[in-house]
Amino acid sequence: MKKFWKTGEPYVLATGAALAIILVMSLTLIGVVMSNGLGYFWPRELVKFELKDGTSALGQVMQQEKNPISGIHRFQLKVGNRDVYGQDFRWVDDKEIASRSLPQDAVLLERRENGNYFGFLTGVTSEGITLGGATPYEKLQQGLKLVAGKLDDTRKLKQQMSDLNTTAERVRLRLLKLEYRNKDKNAAEITELTAFREKTMAEFSQLNEKSSAAMAAINQITAQFTDAGGGSKDIPLTEIITLQHPNSMTFLAKCAAYLERVRELLMDDPRESNTEGGLFPAIFGTVMMVLLMSVFSLPFGVIAAIYLREYARDGLMTRMVRIAVNNLAGVPSIVYGVFGLGFFVYGIGGSIDSLFFPERLPTPTFGTGGILWSSLTLALLTVPVVIVATEESLASIPKGIREGSLALGATKFQTLSKILLPMATPGIMTGLILSMARAAGEVAPLMIVGVVKLAPTLPFDTTFPFFHMDRKFMHLGFHIYDVGFQSPNVEAAKPMVFVTTMLLLAIVIVASSTAIYLRNRMRGKYTTSTF
Repeated sequence: MKKFWKTGEPYVLATGAALAIILVMSLTLIGVVMSNGLGYFWPRELVKFELKDGTSALGQVMQQEKNPISGIHRFQLKVGNRDVYGQDFRWVDDKEIASRSLPQDAVLLERRENGNYFGFLTGVTSEGITLGGATPYEKLQQGLKLVAGKLDDTRKLKQQMSDLNTTAERVRLRLLKLEYRNKDKNAAEITELTAFREKTMAEFSQLNEKSSAAMAAINQITAQFTDAGGGSKDIPLTEIITLQHPNSMTFLAKCAAYLERVRELLMDDPRESNTEGGLFPAIFGTVMMVLLMSVFSLPFGVIAAIYLREYARDGLMTRMVRIAVNNLAGVPSIVYGVFGLGFFVYGIGGSIDSLFFPERLPTPTFGTGGILWSSLTLALLTVPVVIVATEESLASIPKGIREGSLALGATKFQTLSKILLPMATPGIMTGLILSMARAAGEVAPLMIVGVVKLAPTLPFDTTFPFFHMDRKFMHLGFHIYDVGFQSPNVEAAKPMVFVTTMLLLAIVIVASSTAIYLRNRMRGKYTTSTF
């Protein structure tokens, strides 16, 4: 037995077992997230239950279980119609059901507000507008096409209004600067800019009135629906995003609807307190923050590691610095958030405002949370990982390679830049991979230094100077927290939590896989027979 333990085989078996357990746990987690997330967009059938008490219920069966109190089999039914019933779900016991059916004319409406509506189409009203079609459904389709065209026109008007608003804001800031510097000396320019701003705002008001009139006209087109209980509901066509007949859709039609929902998720903005719609701002903010964090953390981490390994003398101070770096990797992330708020936001940001934007105070420009300070805070959080990985990679290079380079006449800097750093690149990439994976999932420090529930404008757009580092942003990690724990309707928002988690995992996996691919290429390029 002693010989068996001395061979080390038990430790190898224990290591393999631990790895297998970790893989099973990871795959189980990913499987749960994917099974709940991928099925969210598939059009479910609308089931109509005729109950024994004479009432009816129409909705999508979300899950089945035994009642924990009575032990009777029951169904969780998503009934929608939040503005009618005041709730999205209800439980129906199997013993209460007299019959069930799948009505072919049942309609699922995805609305801009108040969630989905389940019911039956009864008619279409269009005051002053003639709609073609013999049946209510044909008239509704014609009305939706007409409304879609009108909404495109109003979007163009709103884009013009946005451009005018941007111009007016720039002029306002310019006026503030001129008045702050010398109001009397710049009186002529101030008068000219004031007149220009008033003209711009007048054009804005005209477009706003035109947009309001267009919206009022198309809001006259409404569709009449009835729910399972017989109640009627008039819904303006401007509130309808999609209309489906799930019970009569073919498999290909369901696939097309599924792909459209995926497109909406990836490209559109969120709705209904982030519980519906798309996640494009959160995806964009997450990716941009990780890239900025990498740009900041990688150079500083590599430079610090090079100094500690290649130039610093091995003394008490150097050992203390290494201990401090290792300990920083274990500091709770919320501590970094508090430090970022005090040092970056109030310290550096407040100083920038005092030096470059004094005319805008007390309204802060950089002295408030933004994507720049969030990226710097997470860079500070992940720098210890990069330092340790880089230093260990440099230390693993055989001493003979250094000595051989120096013996051939190369300087220490040439040896470092031409030989050591290329050979250490795979290890540096390992540190970058670990730092990106950690930064992408951090939420606590971001809540303090820049992330918000909803950001109407992106940190990068087509408006000069294109990169707006002072803007707040959305993040998938915070979106999970907000939807899962701060939503007024947690049960209805639960599928979106799985979808957002799946997207965050996908971003981390794609970023890490790309870095691993580059690392392996570099390893194959710079590996020698002696290393």
